[in-house]
Amino acid sequence: MADGETLDRAKFHTMVDSTAEDWAAIGRAGAPHRGEHVDRILAHLKLLDGDDGGFAVDRLEHSLQTASRAHRAGQDEEYVVCALLHDLGDILLPASHAELGAAILKPYVSARNHWMVEHHGIFQGYYFFHHIGLDRDMREEFRGHPDFEYTAQFCHLYDQNSFDPAYESMPLDAFVPMMRRVMGTPVRSIYKRPAA
Repeated sequence: MADGETLDRAKFHTMVDSTAEDWAAIGRAGAPHRGEHVDRILAHLKLLDGDDGGFAVDRLEHSLQTASRAHRAGQDEEYVVCALLHDLGDILLPASHAELGAAILKPYVSARNHWMVEHHGIFQGYYFFHHIGLDRDMREEFRGHPDFEYTAQFCHLYDQNSFDPAYESMPLDAFVPMMRRVMGTPVRSIYKRPAA
C-alpha cells in the first residue's frame, strides 16, 4: 500500500460486530465489479466448446443452436438467454445440470422461465430415457403444472433437435448483448430492496 493510501475495507472480523459503515465500504469495493458475472458465465459457457460428450455437435454448438432456434422463432430475449444457458451445468454438475443453469438464471428471469430451465432435463428425457433404461414418461409427475406444456414445447421445438452439424447457428457474440440486458439487474433476489 502506498504512503497515504487508505484501504477501504470493513473493519469487522465477525458479522455480529459489523456496522453500516463496514457494509458501505463493502458496497464501494464491489461496485466496480458489477456486471462481471456475465463475463464469468460466458467464460464458463466457452468451456463447452470442443466437449462433444459423444454427441454429433459439441455442447457449445448445442447451446447456440437451441438459442438460435428460439430467437429465429421470435421468442423474447429472456427466453433466448434461457435457451442459451440451459445446459451451462453440463460439465460442472452433470448429475444435476438443469438445476445449476436454473439457479444461475433465477434472479434474472420470470418464474415460468426459471421452472422451464430447472425441469428441462426431465422433460428432455422423453426423447431418450427409454434408450438408457429410464422412464421416458418421468415428466408426467408434473402433468397439470401450469408450465408443463411450456417446458415440453421448449424441449420439442428448440432443445431435442439442436444436435445438427449442418445447422447454421448464430455466433455467441450475437447473444452477449441479450445476456447483458437480461442479466443486468436482478428481478428477484434476497439482496433486492422491496419497492416502496
